[in-house]
Parts: sequence; C-alpha cells; structure tokens
Amino acid sequence: MMAEGFQFEVCANSVESAIEAQKGGACRVELCAGIPEGGTTPSFGEIAIARKLLAIRLHVIIRPRGGDFLYSPVEQEIMLEDIRNARRAGADGVVFGCLTAEGEVDLPLMKKLMEAAQGMSVTFHRAFDMCRDASQALEDIIALGCDRILTSGGMRTAEEGIPRLKVLQEQAAERITIMPGCGIRAANIAKIAQGTGCREFHFSARSPIESRMIFRNPSVSMGGTVHIDEYTQERTDAAKVAETIRLLEG
Repeated sequence: MMAEGFQFEVCANSVESAIEAQKGGACRVELCAGIPEGGTTPSFGEIAIARKLLAIRLHVIIRPRGGDFLYSPVEQEIMLEDIRNARRAGADGVVFGCLTAEGEVDLPLMKKLMEAAQGMSVTFHRAFDMCRDASQALEDIIALGCDRILTSGGMRTAEEGIPRLKVLQEQAAERITIMPGCGIRAANIAKIAQGTGCREFHFSARSPIESRMIFRNPSVSMGGTVHIDEYTQERTDAAKVAETIRLLEG
C-alpha cells in the first residue's frame, strides 16, 4: 500500500525489475537501459512488454547515450523519434533533460521535445544537477511545463543534497514536483523526506542475481577493457521496495 500522501517511483533496468517494483508497491517506474551510464533509452520491445505487463504508470527515459547532456542535431532527432516510439508503445510519461554548453537549460531543444511529448507526463531528469544555476534552471523548467524534476540536490546522493533539496522544494512552491533521487534506500528515505518536505521519491531497490550459467569463460569480457561482472545481474527487489515504502509510512 502506498504511504499516505507520498508517491514512489522505481528506476527499473528491465521489465523484470519493473514487475518487481509493481509487486513492492511502487506507483510508477522509470524504465532505463544503460544503468552504469546513468540510464539510456530502452528498446521499443522493452517498453512495449513493460506496458503489457504493468498496471502502474510507466515512464521512459529519453537519453540516446551516456555522458553529458549537450546533444548534436542527429542526437536530437533520435530523441524526438524515441519520444514518438514511447508514445506508440503506451508509455504514460517520458524523462529527459538538455543543457547548453554553458550549463543552462537548452530552452529551444526542450520546447521541441515538450511538443513531441504533449499529453504525456514529463520529468526533467538529473541533467538538472549539472546546471550552472539551479535556481534559474528551476524557473526555466517550470516555464517549460514539466511536471517534475528528478534531482539529488546537485550532490553525489540525495541524502548529501538535503539542504539544497529543501531550498528547491521551497522555491518550487507547489508549481512543480521536486523528486529526490540517487542513493535513496530504506535506511535514509525518512530522513530525506523530513529534511526536504518532498513527497515523491525515486529509488532502485536492486539486489544482485546470480547467473544460471554453468559453463563460464573467465578469459573473455564483453566490455573488452571495461570489466563488468557478466555473471551477476542487478534487479529490483520487491521486498526492498516494500521495506523502503514501509519505513517512510512509519
């Protein structure tokens, strides 16, 4: 059961994670690929199957690559097409953010993306944390008509960002939702809620899942020189989701 007055969004790195998020009591998932890069756009198939299997709201990140949030003309076209595809697949919302080279909100590009996303919920993601002036960026994003901002308060984690998150929440003055995210878990969600006054929270609640492979070749890495444990998957855990929600209820 959702805590009274709060909403919980789970960052899901797969359809399986999205299903676990729903089981645990999340009201919404943000579906992403490329979690080690901070989240990239999932495939059309992933979105479509998630929509088929979920009863809760489905938001999709629109981010063509990892790295910064300054996008080339080709990448901009990709983002527009990905928004159209998310709509076709039945997503309820999209999640994106674009900056200029000077660290300001890219208003012309954002307006194009907002037009493409018309009728869908829009979250400005953690590109916000890379802005030069958070206060001005907040006003720009409100003027664009976005529904919420996902932010760690410009710090490494939302817990470290509590002071800035509180300031942003006060400045927002219910004109837009400030949604803390990054490093939120059962042990600190109540502290973050109390310290910021925020009512929506974004977390992943993942646990490692051991591969079922019997034969393994330790000499080969699919990432080449970048080593990733290919025999362990990180998946959202319904029990962790439920526990995080329960501890905020208390």
